[in-house]
Amino acid sequence: MPRESLEAKKARTAEIIQRLKAAYPDAHCELNFRTPLELLIATILSAQATDKQVNIVTAELFKKYKSAHDFAFAQPVELENDLRAIGLFRNKAKNIRACCNTLIDKYAGEVPRTMEELRELGGVGRKTANVVLGNAFGINAGVVVDTHVARLSGRLDLTKHEAPEKIELDLQKLVPNPEWALFSHLLIWHGRRHCFARKPDCAGCEVQLLCPSRFKFARS
Repeated sequence: MPRESLEAKKARTAEIIQRLKAAYPDAHCELNFRTPLELLIATILSAQATDKQVNIVTAELFKKYKSAHDFAFAQPVELENDLRAIGLFRNKAKNIRACCNTLIDKYAGEVPRTMEELRELGGVGRKTANVVLGNAFGINAGVVVDTHVARLSGRLDLTKHEAPEKIELDLQKLVPNPEWALFSHLLIWHGRRHCFARKPDCAGCEVQLLCPSRFKFARS
């Protein structure tokens, strides 16, 4: 098959976006939060955990800890116990306390609104910063690349890379900036509902005709 040009790939990506928008008009971040701080904490907790698991824990956690000060000055063992149902809870408790101490020291307890400032916080990488900026503040600083986004981007031949930072750069070239946060939600929703890791539901896929991988899975 001839190599797809960048312009052709942009056009195909635009059609993918339109079809996924029609399929998932309510696509949004599935972590429950009311404030930027709650989203920041929930996203830190979501590493190697499902949104469902995190939402169960934060339902009680956010009743007990309402501010950066509450998290920063929590007793380590007590906070660990409150996070025990989440994987890596000890390390996450440590990161949350460090993160919130920095929020108090540098930002008066408020969550900052730039990639650079967020990346300085304990437990916050580029993915977490993108989640917070895009969903708490409506700032499209980048594209969230989680396991679903990485998997679907590869299957749809939007990237040849496996490293999240390289996948993100490829997606930024194809997706208009105002759509960056939404695009991640669309792929995540599709990955959870049709494009499964082991046995994708290609027959029920809204973007099947735009997916180069459909032939591979048809043969498997």
